Amino acid sequence: MKVNSIEELKELHVSKLPLLALRQAKAHVGKERVLMVCGGTGCHSASSQELLENLREEVKSQGVSDLVEVKATGCFGFCAEGPIIKVFPDDVFYVKVKPEDAKRIVCEHLIGGTPVEDLLFLEPTINEKVQTMQEMEFYKKQLRIALRNCGIIDPEEIEEYIAAKGYLALAKVLEEANPEASTKLLIDSGLRGRGGAGFPTGIKWDATRKATGEKKYVICNADEGDPGAFMDRSLLEGDPHSIIEAMAIAGYCIGSDTGFVYIRAEYPLAIHRLEIALDQARKAGLLGENILGTGFNFDIEIKYGAGAFVCGEETALMRSIEGSRGEPFNKNVFPSEQGLWGMPTCTNNVETLANVPIIFLNGSEWFSSIGTEKSKGTKVFALGGKVRNIGLVEVPMGTTLRELVFEIGGGIPNDREFKAVQTGGPSGGVIPAQFLDTPIDYESLVEIGSMMGSGGMIVLDEDNCMVDIAKFYLEFTCEESCGKCTPCRIGTTRLLEMLVKITKGQGTHKDLENLADLSKTVTSASLCGLGKTAANPVVSTLKYFYDEYLAHVDDKKCPAGVCKDLLRIEISDRCIGCTKCARVCPVSCIEGKVKELHVINQDECIKCQACIAACPVNAIEMV
Repeated sequence: MKVNSIEELKELHVSKLPLLALRQAKAHVGKERVLMVCGGTGCHSASSQELLENLREEVKSQGVSDLVEVKATGCFGFCAEGPIIKVFPDDVFYVKVKPEDAKRIVCEHLIGGTPVEDLLFLEPTINEKVQTMQEMEFYKKQLRIALRNCGIIDPEEIEEYIAAKGYLALAKVLEEANPEASTKLLIDSGLRGRGGAGFPTGIKWDATRKATGEKKYVICNADEGDPGAFMDRSLLEGDPHSIIEAMAIAGYCIGSDTGFVYIRAEYPLAIHRLEIALDQARKAGLLGENILGTGFNFDIEIKYGAGAFVCGEETALMRSIEGSRGEPFNKNVFPSEQGLWGMPTCTNNVETLANVPIIFLNGSEWFSSIGTEKSKGTKVFALGGKVRNIGLVEVPMGTTLRELVFEIGGGIPNDREFKAVQTGGPSGGVIPAQFLDTPIDYESLVEIGSMMGSGGMIVLDEDNCMVDIAKFYLEFTCEESCGKCTPCRIGTTRLLEMLVKITKGQGTHKDLENLADLSKTVTSASLCGLGKTAANPVVSTLKYFYDEYLAHVDDKKCPAGVCKDLLRIEISDRCIGCTKCARVCPVSCIEGKVKELHVINQDECIKCQACIAACPVNAIEMV
């Protein structure tokens, strides 16, 4: 399939519309159905591929191949309930489906006409099974713009992307042939970078467009390194053509013919689908030379990252692409003027680019009408931690943290109390309960000591020690620091040493003062974003949970019961002398005779808690 002109693309789009007809139908239109099986990494690892194959085999063996199509799609977002199947046009949503459920779905639902009751989602707010996404609290407040095609199209078929208006935004930009006006449209939309800093995307494009150089570059930053974050990976797995199209639009607007997708090699499924999409786009004439017969040339190359967190910083990323060690450089001159190989370069992350095509299709006013005054559109978050509904959520800017955690997220499991939410990954901070009604936008999160970041969001409950949380993130940033600048290399190491000392019950008030002072130095003196934000978890926990630091320092206790060096395992008088605890103790520190009270030698105990698990009468506790 080669598309030689803009007119041919428009005709192709119309001719492919029937591919999505059942998926866009508002009501049941006959016996034909399409089953979309989640093919994201999470469901993929939970045997969704085997489920897909079983469904196809069952459809064939039951003789309904002419009526039923089974396809893989991108992430539906509700990862805690995967593998997921959505049946079109019935709009029935199945959760936690196993490969062996294939026969029941085909026989009972597709042939018998009755949905399989036990595979429907049990909505906890009404304690009833519900059939559709619209009935689920998890989806009610979501607005899927970046994720618009995930769950709808097969990411490995370019025809389905074209049917979903794919590449029409590129055609529109090429047809109008006015890079300046197109860039202004993006500026007017108010789209800001979704990678963390929130810099206006259109302004960045405009600066690169105006810069002079023998060559210009477009970079897609897919080096998603935040612990627990998987927004960009899911977008590339579920809708790779939208990223390719956005990069081509960027190339046309800034005057570039070369793009790079920098993606960490540990994302094999995303890479696989991106490679397929690139090959399809080239064969269709949507990448390469003379795109759509307009004379515009643009192509994309994949560059693999080795998984270094610092390479998510755009200057370090550029060094890595150039073949050098991934270290940042000072931005005396912006990369839009002198970036990759000293040439003007425009870098956007995956989620930012995913918004671009639909903005050009629907217009700047449409996009800027969503969100808050300064933060337009939606944001995708990877919601995790101590929350019932774990997954990928996309909400309009301005949605409050409370709505996200307690309505979409379903609240805290096991009747535990909400303590804080950590946003922005290792570069962000913790937000306590008093700010739950804060609207989520760039400025509001910074005002309360955190940041948007790329979209990682970890919910913490009363069982989380905030000193330990700060230590966890410092361990990560210390490990990931490239070591180029002293404030980051040495500063984060000293911060971590003090946190370790405090969690061992050896901290002093002077350590608390030094933590605060050194955090300011690391923040102000580090070279790049990694160092400048590394102290955020320390600063925010000191600000909002200082009493927990004092408990560790003054009382030598960990209120949450996490820091092992401050805890003791003790055997109460409920002990029946069964000897099971002594038999499982790996260091033989439990003494006692049969049918007599046992005792733990505290000097030798390593607090592995094996004895607690072995005790049949719950006589052993961590105190």
